[in-house]
Amino acid sequence: MIILKLAMRNIMGTGLRTWLNIIVLSFAYVAIIFNQGFYYGLFNRVSDARIEAELGGGQFRHRNYDAHDLLTLQDAHGEIPQSMQNRIIQGRAVPILMLQATLYLKGRMRPILVKGIPHDQKLLSIPTHILEKTKGPLQALIGARMAQSTRLRTGDIITVQWKDANGTFDAHDVEIIQIMHTIVPTIDYGQIWVSLHRLQHLVQMKNEATILVIDHELLPVWFGHDWIFRDLPWLLRDLYDVEKNRTAASYFLYGLLMMLAMVAIFDTQILSIFIRQKEIGTLISLGMTKSNVVQLFTVEGILHGVLAACFGMLWGFPLLRYFSNAGFAVPDAVDKTGYAIGERLYPVYTLSLVTETVLLVLIVTAIVSYLPTRKIATLKPTDALRKKIYQK
Repeated sequence: MIILKLAMRNIMGTGLRTWLNIIVLSFAYVAIIFNQGFYYGLFNRVSDARIEAELGGGQFRHRNYDAHDLLTLQDAHGEIPQSMQNRIIQGRAVPILMLQATLYLKGRMRPILVKGIPHDQKLLSIPTHILEKTKGPLQALIGARMAQSTRLRTGDIITVQWKDANGTFDAHDVEIIQIMHTIVPTIDYGQIWVSLHRLQHLVQMKNEATILVIDHELLPVWFGHDWIFRDLPWLLRDLYDVEKNRTAASYFLYGLLMMLAMVAIFDTQILSIFIRQKEIGTLISLGMTKSNVVQLFTVEGILHGVLAACFGMLWGFPLLRYFSNAGFAVPDAVDKTGYAIGERLYPVYTLSLVTETVLLVLIVTAIVSYLPTRKIATLKPTDALRKKIYQK
């Protein structure tokens, strides 16, 4: 307690030098938390959007389905297991049938995906309720990116060609009845959404699907060799890989910020020991042990970190709170990267993030504060009184 009081009195007595250290350290605190919260917000935004619109609590995929090879879609469909039917009726699972097709519009043609989904499903955020019509032209829902790239509008009639279950080419007129605005590009680019029941009837694939999306509370069961379960970590593995690379790259920024703060603390300790050599010799001569003197200077360095954390909270908390509520405007070019970010990105700052950052900086501060004081352990009181700590 005596060492703590003495250390507090000493750093308060240095005036401007103490405040400069506190300001530099507080900047490091806030900058690290700000950067980490930004990437947490980005990761959570992308993963949550994909889960709500596409992944649910996981997917059962037909064993022949390969998301990176559209040629597999011709054989990537199978009968929906009987044990899954009740879950579909209860709204706890959503079957989706996928077909590779060709779109014809005003003399142009382009490959697309046709995805059939139940119109009454509520598990995914796709507005499928508009696909209730069971007669007349096949109705379709497309995303805003798809509409922009094909110049389609609500009410347009297009011709779509695909192969049915027997491998026979078939073509149908499809009416665009709504353009949905979604931040998830994987349910938008190069695809149209139609009623599952009507699509199964047209391609002669009654009660068949390519994937089965389940909710979070439904435990996966084994349906045989035709269906393979993929959980969320597997489905989001590309996003986790990006997060790992981002974490590795952010260490460089953290290193610069920590170096900036620690150099200030280290130089302050060196300067303090050099200036206060007579004080150190006097304290040792009066009976204070060398280890206590080392503790004194180490505690002074740690107190810089504690005061910086308090000062950083005063100006950093309102700043971070503002950005977490207002967010950042995302440029339109970012939308083409394929990540579900949306128009604004909101950072996420958690208590654990703040606590871990403060503890990390305090630990490093303690180490850096201790290193210059090791010379005191081998010091003779007479050398300190003669100012010979760093002259040998």
